[in-house]
Amino acid sequence: MTPVARQEVLGLYRRIFRIAKKWQSASGQMEDTIKEKQYIINEAKTLFQKNKDLTDPELIKQCIEECKARVEVGLHYHIPYPRPIHLPPLGLAPQRGRAFRNQEKLRKLSKPAYLRSYDEVS
Repeated sequence: MTPVARQEVLGLYRRIFRIAKKWQSASGQMEDTIKEKQYIINEAKTLFQKNKDLTDPELIKQCIEECKARVEVGLHYHIPYPRPIHLPPLGLAPQRGRAFRNQEKLRKLSKPAYLRSYDEVS
């Protein structure tokens, strides 16, 4: 990892923990706030631990972009959890063959940046 990327990653990590420290839930209830703060901290620790050994600059850049997108979406919508996306079901193509593979490829490509690691962790 280049020193510039390292500084950016550490800055994002600190920013997430500062956000978690100041976080207030949309409902305003203390127990919701505590749960959401804990979710933010656990999610950050899990994803940063999972990606700590990455060496490919392109993968590091993708992870940084995903992190920035998740932070911005969370702050904008005031929810710490990833926003759900609505994609067409896989029921149209047969479970084998070229059409199914193409449909899976399109679903993967249409996944927003802030959800790329969500299925891997959850």
